[in-house]
Amino acid sequence: MDENPVVSSLLAHPIINHSFVGGVLIGTAALILLSGIGRIAGVSGIVGGLLKRQPRHEFDWRLAFLFGLIGGGFLIRQVYPYTQPPFFFMPITYYVIAGFLVGFGTQWGSGCTSGHGVCGLSRLSVRSLVAVITFMTTAMLTVYFFHRSGGAE
Repeated sequence: MDENPVVSSLLAHPIINHSFVGGVLIGTAALILLSGIGRIAGVSGIVGGLLKRQPRHEFDWRLAFLFGLIGGGFLIRQVYPYTQPPFFFMPITYYVIAGFLVGFGTQWGSGCTSGHGVCGLSRLSVRSLVAVITFMTTAMLTVYFFHRSGGAE
């Protein structure tokens, strides 16, 4: 049986391989968190939980998870600098507004892309499916209108 040259060339590309490995690691981390302590790996809920008064053991695992996210990103940046997308410099007000919109959206949608997209879909949650469809549609429309308005130039 002959190999498909398109598939072979895609799988040989370092970005594709790193994305695949990253996806496997995210799924594995979500599985360990769910099976180990019965928690969903929803980043907004984990970070939000750091801001609430709670027992020490709840705070500790959340903080460890957050440090792992930040530390893992820093480590990958050092080892594979070419796999990182370029950083877009914009006025700080854009980032503040975006942060508030993301915070509002995660509260309104009862979770974030990691909680619904990674954990919810794998548990066959209809609510998560609706949330992911909403996230993806909104993201596509945002990119479309951003590019159409000349924002990417």
